[in-house]
Amino acid sequence: RMETDCNPMELSNNTGFEGDSGYRDFEGTDVKDMRLEAEAVVNDVLFAVSNMFVSKTLPCAEDVAYINVETRERNRYCLELTEAGLRVVAYDFDQTDDRLQTPYHETVYSLLDSLSPAYREVFGNALLQRLEALKKDSQS
Repeated sequence: RMETDCNPMELSNNTGFEGDSGYRDFEGTDVKDMRLEAEAVVNDVLFAVSNMFVSKTLPCAEDVAYINVETRERNRYCLELTEAGLRVVAYDFDQTDDRLQTPYHETVYSLLDSLSPAYREVFGNALLQRLEALKKDSQS
């Protein structure tokens, strides 16, 4: 049975680390729920791609989540999000290919910048518009 609902409270109850006092110190502080992180990534750059959403079929956990993205060039990717960063794990939605050895990117901006010239253009234009708006605000 594949677990699709990622309730971090359920996950922390089944980890088997309850007896490890070193682990307990971290609970609720620095441990990120990667699904929440993935949702934030999607919300950040959705405007600059054709489609992007957190995978509902691949399992997510506290340390990994998967994001499907379709660039404006109509290329599809499945991205893996971990503490190490983001990387392409397949060239279609909801897939992983263990043979793919793609590099990790620290940010979604860097990853999309390398995959999609159209993303770069849309993101750059949005940045310019923000700067123009700030410039107008400071002059008024």
